[in-house]
Amino acid sequence: MTLLYDWLKTVAKAQGSSKALVYRDNYLSWRGLLHRVDRRAQEFKAMGIRKGAWVGLMLGNVPDFVILALALSKLEATVVPIDPTTGSRELELMLAAAPLRALVTRPRGSEGSITASGTTTPPPNQRQRTRPPEEDDVPEIRRRLQGTLLTCSVFKRPNPEFGIDPLMVLFTADSLGDPKGVMRTAENLSAVVDNVVESLSISKDSRILVAVPLFHAYGWDLGLLPVLRTGATMFLEEEVSARRVAKILREQSIDILPGTPAMYTDLARLPTAKPLKIDSPRYLSGGSKLDLDVADSFHDKYGIRLISCYHSTEVGVVSLDRTAKSPKSVGKAIPGVEIRITDHKGNKLATGKEGAIWVQGRSVSPMATGPFADEEEISPTDGQVSIGQIDDVGWFRTGDKGKLDRGGKLFLTGREDHVVKVEGKRVALDEVEGCLETYPQVKAAQAMVVTDPLSGAMVVARVVADGEPEAEDIIDYCARNLAPYKVPRRIEFCKQL
Repeated sequence: MTLLYDWLKTVAKAQGSSKALVYRDNYLSWRGLLHRVDRRAQEFKAMGIRKGAWVGLMLGNVPDFVILALALSKLEATVVPIDPTTGSRELELMLAAAPLRALVTRPRGSEGSITASGTTTPPPNQRQRTRPPEEDDVPEIRRRLQGTLLTCSVFKRPNPEFGIDPLMVLFTADSLGDPKGVMRTAENLSAVVDNVVESLSISKDSRILVAVPLFHAYGWDLGLLPVLRTGATMFLEEEVSARRVAKILREQSIDILPGTPAMYTDLARLPTAKPLKIDSPRYLSGGSKLDLDVADSFHDKYGIRLISCYHSTEVGVVSLDRTAKSPKSVGKAIPGVEIRITDHKGNKLATGKEGAIWVQGRSVSPMATGPFADEEEISPTDGQVSIGQIDDVGWFRTGDKGKLDRGGKLFLTGREDHVVKVEGKRVALDEVEGCLETYPQVKAAQAMVVTDPLSGAMVVARVVADGEPEAEDIIDYCARNLAPYKVPRRIEFCKQL
């Protein structure tokens, strides 16, 4: 379906000269955005991109990302956003999960990684993480997109057959840290954005700053999709520095800001911070726990209460505290979404009891793909479906644990597995430990997440060494094999774990 492109045409017809996208000192009107999208669609078509093809966009928060995604929508191709900092091994697994017809990269995009033929040795006692190179891993065409420095590599691959036609595939991590591509159809994608627009009262007059990554679901669900659906103005930012964000908030009167606790912590530390005079601000905090001290500090400096938000790639926005009065909770389920808390046998728990969080609604993605999609993320011993799966009546097992109070507010209390959040992204500690233990001079390792008052949440590791390795060498080894946010920031040596 051409859903995203149809939304673009509708808004362009209604408010053609209004600002659609602002990036640094430049902007595109809705009419101008539509014109550029049509040109890129013709270029993709000339390369052989057709309906049903999966195309990866390995780009950051730049206008080209938006233009190319909408051009692919016009061709009824599937958009697959990929983090441009993805390491070669993880990219290899992504390409195994998503059989791309084409991949668009920046000039420094790792062209060697595009062949998906890495030879990294998999960690012991982990699932096999590599596959032999195949003939269709080699691009048949590699062409520079006109007027840009972007490269489009086209592969000789048939369109994937999964029984559904996803509009996009958004990557997250499964319970063991491997990439999982969440497929979103027109139905659940429409539900995701309609739920958000209603809950946050977004309109064509809204001004949304998108500084969170568009290659993750959070940036789509609270940024790009609401803009396309309502005709709001999107201010796109790739440089996520506190000074830059604060400058945009003040100068552009931003009333909607999807952010993370780390972003708000940095903003609250600015010595030049002053109250913002904005009507009906909706500044959301998602991706990890919002500490009360951060919420209070931001309010003291800027005069705005933060809205706690519970979001997942598989569901979109689940709940939010629209009143912005209870940062310890993530608010009530938004319209169109239901939440239930169960014990280990799947029995619904009473109010105030902690248990597993299940979610139901039209926004729930019907399917995911991954290199190990046929395997269970966590073998269920409780008679329930595994984490990340949907049961027979449509309830999705999130893997999170929490409780509901009498007013219906949800409080997150932990995870059923060893997955944690760093910078709003999932990290499986088992994967980090497995990588550390493949280092020649490491006998055993334990990974954990700590929260630093200055740096925020980060991965650190305790290591039992064989010999006298340097901590920097171990960190460098992890950096070559893990995504940047998974790499331990600190190594602590010990005699035993």
